[in-house]
Amino acid sequence: MQDITVEELKVRKDNNEDLNVIDVREKWEYDEFNIGAKHIPLGELQTAIADLENWKDKEVIIHCKSGGRSAAAKEFMMRQGFANVRNLLGGMMAWQAMR
Repeated sequence: MQDITVEELKVRKDNNEDLNVIDVREKWEYDEFNIGAKHIPLGELQTAIADLENWKDKEVIIHCKSGGRSAAAKEFMMRQGFANVRNLLGGMMAWQAMR
């Protein structure tokens, strides 16, 4: 699945779409600034994957600070059978730069 830009995600959030978004940053990063995503640090994703079973056939958008950790999370989730995983290009750095 093709990744997603911050502009596309913002439009979709502004339109109140029902989105499945996961933030894989550390707790302190999430506490400092977040966009309301489900918080699952990358190091905990492997143990939390069973809790996301109902998202397997849905679009899932993953983000981190700049895109590296979320790219790794996307790859892991796709190996676990998630068919529609998208990485937020540029992560929260790009999101904050857009505002």
